[in-house]
Amino acid sequence: MSRIVFMNDRLVPEAEARVSVFDHGLLYGDGVFEGMRSYSGRVFRMEAHLDRLWDSARAIALEIPMTKEAVAKAVDDTLAANKLPDGYVRLIVTRGAGTLGLDPNRTSHPQVIVIADMISLYPRELYDRGLRIVTAATQRSHPATLSPRIKSLNYLNNIMAKLEGLQAGCVEALMLNHKGEVAECTADNVFAVRKGVVLTPPPDAGILEGITRGAVMDLAHSAGIPCREATLTRHDLYTAEEVFITGTAAEVVPVVEIDGRKIGAGVPGPVTKRLAADFHTHVRGG
Repeated sequence: MSRIVFMNDRLVPEAEARVSVFDHGLLYGDGVFEGMRSYSGRVFRMEAHLDRLWDSARAIALEIPMTKEAVAKAVDDTLAANKLPDGYVRLIVTRGAGTLGLDPNRTSHPQVIVIADMISLYPRELYDRGLRIVTAATQRSHPATLSPRIKSLNYLNNIMAKLEGLQAGCVEALMLNHKGEVAECTADNVFAVRKGVVLTPPPDAGILEGITRGAVMDLAHSAGIPCREATLTRHDLYTAEEVFITGTAAEVVPVVEIDGRKIGAGVPGPVTKRLAADFHTHVRGG
């Protein structure tokens, strides 16, 4: 079935959804994006996603040529046009077409694109038995080069680490920052449960502050489970009772092995199961 895509000011069939080969989003990864989930026809934490998109755009001096209200309507309209009450949305803003040089001032007409489709990041059985992951040699981008807090179209840093994970037979990989501390996984935030406390790296560890990450922290507090940000090392993960990852596409996934070391009992733990169930109820109402 042909998808309907939003391009700038209208909905078009996917075959007509085109950008210029001179668009700096294609040539240089110059742009920003968000990935969102819709549950029962409602985009989960849309306002938070749009706030992060605008922050990312502001950080790279990119002017989004639509209001937040107009973008929110475009997202809702795209989901409705594709008859996807439960789906995944990719919202993209490129710098626009320009010259073959780097100068962003020589571009025009930033492109606003909304794609709605289904997504299944990990096989269902991995949610039941847990993931095996490895630590990538590729470090998370140094915040003095490109801040990981900017969700830009340049994802080569993550892709290179993802390749390492896949080559090791794992679907996800852990990334460390320039100080050797735990940052995040290639597409997900990471949590550890140590002595009953849920811990996750702070923003200055070199992470993207995930929307699902924030939701899970809120759910932990609501459930009376101690939860806080903390600097973590691989030792902290290796010796944790539980480890899990979170992301818009992934939701909440247990991790049972890191670098060949069994985590806890080697099976999804009770805190992870509780938070995964609470998240499922929170977003789906059942």
